[in-house]
Amino acid sequence: MSTHASTNLETFDNPNSNRDYTIRIDTPEFTCLCPKTGQPDFASLTLEYVPDEVCVELKSFKLYIWSYREQDAFHEAVTNQILDDLVAVCQPRFMRLTAEFNVRGGVYTSVVVEHKKVDWNSSTPVQLP
Repeated sequence: MSTHASTNLETFDNPNSNRDYTIRIDTPEFTCLCPKTGQPDFASLTLEYVPDEVCVELKSFKLYIWSYREQDAFHEAVTNQILDDLVAVCQPRFMRLTAEFNVRGGVYTSVVVEHKKVDWNSSTPVQLP
């Protein structure tokens, strides 16, 4: 596998597709460019998902994220695009992407986008005493 930025997201078979479980991936070094000024925007991404038949392969995810470094992108648009691309390849039961952009001009931006498979219902959280 290459070590250069790539838009190719790869997957592997979910080893426990009979069970709901959460995969959480933190990416603290996301960058893209502001389409108005050309300055870099920095964000921390948190991807949380309940896989169905496949899981996203982590190295391809990293290279995919790198592909945004030289792209102009509004925060809202890039967060939605990343979620759309991940949903297209993974078809998860549930997926949430949270993008927390660093301050620029005294303003912080957080964008949270979600996808839920139509026929999936999350399990009730267990409350232990």
